[in-house]
Amino acid sequence: MSKITEKQLLIDKIVDSIQDTKGEDILVFDLSGIENAAAETFIICSANSNTQVSAIAGNIQKNVRNDLNDRPWHVEGTENSMWVLVDYVSVVVHIFQKEIREYYDIEEFWGDAKITKIES
Repeated sequence: MSKITEKQLLIDKIVDSIQDTKGEDILVFDLSGIENAAAETFIICSANSNTQVSAIAGNIQKNVRNDLNDRPWHVEGTENSMWVLVDYVSVVVHIFQKEIREYYDIEEFWGDAKITKIES
């Protein structure tokens, strides 16, 4: 399987996992054309509580592990679940509580990226 197909399967599985746990305002950023980007793809979503942030992160990890036999390289922020980052190297997922997402406004950092909004 090609790297592009593997990455797209990972993106699709992550988005499905977010939607399964009622994540909101899902955006997929294609950063592959941006020099010095931290990853090729960022996926950002919002949740209503730290419990939901935690549930989304757990669901992503479980589904990717079970269906694609892949594990994240790094997970950060699970101590308080205000903002959890799940890093699959080429694809990085940011799961925010709504207020934290609004405060940091990280979408503005990647204004040059091709952005796909996922409808719930």
